[in-house]
Amino acid sequence: MSLINEYRATEEAIKELQARLANLSNDDKLKKELEFEGKLRNLMGEYQKSLRDIIALLDPESKSGKASRGAVKTTGTKRARKVKQYKNPHNGEVIETKGGNHKTLKEWKAKWGGDVVEGWATLLG
Repeated sequence: MSLINEYRATEEAIKELQARLANLSNDDKLKKELEFEGKLRNLMGEYQKSLRDIIALLDPESKSGKASRGAVKTTGTKRARKVKQYKNPHNGEVIETKGGNHKTLKEWKAKWGGDVVEGWATLLG
């Protein structure tokens, strides 16, 4: 793209964004949200509370807390990998593996590309 075309495209984009901004500034919903945000921030400042304090107060079981993350780790179990069978159409060789750390599979992916080799896969279970 030439420099003048880029300049004109940028000018046009600025005009479109200015029109969107003008439409948004006249929107009653936006005005109400901005008013609410201002009042909330003033209230938070008055009581010296942070956004994290507010979230902890309103949603104590939110996933942002450290305790809930630890609970997920201890109760969860590792999902078993499923066996995939790869059949090379070039030589008819078949490989069955649960992961991608297979020597021959790595060689195939290096030679023919990962996307192509994954196309040869069938899920066994």
